[in-house]
Amino acid sequence: MSSDVERLATGRGAATRAALLDAAREVFVEKGFAESGVTDVVAKARASVGSLYHHFSGKADLYLALFEEFQTRQSQRTKQAARELRASGENDPMRVFVAAARAYLEGSLEERELAALFLRGDGPPGFEVIMRDRLRTWAKLNATLFEGDDALVVVITGALAAAVSEVVLSEDESAARRLADDVLAIIGRIQPVTSAGGAPTG
Repeated sequence: MSSDVERLATGRGAATRAALLDAAREVFVEKGFAESGVTDVVAKARASVGSLYHHFSGKADLYLALFEEFQTRQSQRTKQAARELRASGENDPMRVFVAAARAYLEGSLEERELAALFLRGDGPPGFEVIMRDRLRTWAKLNATLFEGDDALVVVITGALAAAVSEVVLSEDESAARRLADDVLAIIGRIQPVTSAGGAPTG
């Protein structure tokens, strides 16, 4: 009997947490992080302030939870795209990277309002450090794909990060999609030094 009660309480807790995150996303997107308050979130979620502080330490914690969940979905998208391409027999690391990058850009467009929230610079104190650390981690993953070609990793990681920002923050979605396609096409033409016939001479 007690296990049924515990499961019911756990289910209610998960539902409340999800409702608070949904509400936080709507409020932050509409008003911006700085202008939003805990009371805005609980009103939108039809929850209590106490329930919010049961699940989160405050407004910044809500923002970071939204970011982590978004990054988890993006990671799943990119890994799936890379797995599917490799399963088809493709072994060219650049083509695998471009497929994963396309999935990341598509995910950013699919969740454009949320992605823009994290790129506008209106986040909790210290969030820019989290973003930089995440970019470094991503660069390290790319370094394993390209066998430690550090210069190439810097170029393609930086280019894609800039493209994501431009695509997400663009007011014209069709133009944003064209830009994404163009950037991926350019990145796809870059050749690692090891496969481009050696270092240039002259």
